[in-house]
Amino acid sequence: MIPNPKFTEQLSIHFTKKEVLMKQYKMLTLTLSVALIASCVFLARAAEQDKTSTEFREQFVKNFQRIGLNTTLGDAMMLRILVESAKAKRGIEVGSATGFGAVNMGIAFERNAGQLYTLEIDPKMVKTCRENIQKVGLEKTVTCFEGDALKTLATLEGEFDFVFLDALKRDYLKYLKLIEPKLKPGSVVVADNVIRSADQMKDFLDYVQTSPDYDTVIIRASMEKNDGMSVSYKIK
Repeated sequence: MIPNPKFTEQLSIHFTKKEVLMKQYKMLTLTLSVALIASCVFLARAAEQDKTSTEFREQFVKNFQRIGLNTTLGDAMMLRILVESAKAKRGIEVGSATGFGAVNMGIAFERNAGQLYTLEIDPKMVKTCRENIQKVGLEKTVTCFEGDALKTLATLEGEFDFVFLDALKRDYLKYLKLIEPKLKPGSVVVADNVIRSADQMKDFLDYVQTSPDYDTVIIRASMEKNDGMSVSYKIK
């Protein structure tokens, strides 16, 4: 049977159109895929920019679900100001809790192009602290270490110029003695709860208040807990 030439021509045109439509479909699919990827990248970058913005971070700090172990709002701001005004580059926090102090100090260390190492013994607190640090995009500036500070402090290498003590009060002097060889002149050492827990850290307070190597003052940046912090400047 001889094929009808007209039918053959129509069939050929049909398949040609089908091929064209398939090519157009593939191009459209590719274009949409590229657009979708670009959109996802844009949204990811926008989210990253948002969580590192001043407005987002200040709102995060304001709404932070603080617990009893966290510093007060006033103390946290004082810590941030001390870090930034001292132009501190490498800091240690002993006692992270859920990261409220670390977030506030981390903002200042980021502005100084510095680094903060925060130490916490409780695994659950460590997890929460790390999550809060990530929520404000400070994971490149703040590192949370898990473990007993009396052991982990020895693993930190290099010099440091800022210290915040807020863990076991009776061990404050032990913490300082482990850190002291790594402190350069001009360093700032801050200790929390020095009024209400003064008896538990008497050896520490006697040391920083009488040593010729430090200038020390006790301040109250907040009346929320009816407590205060000692601020010591390392002279030599």
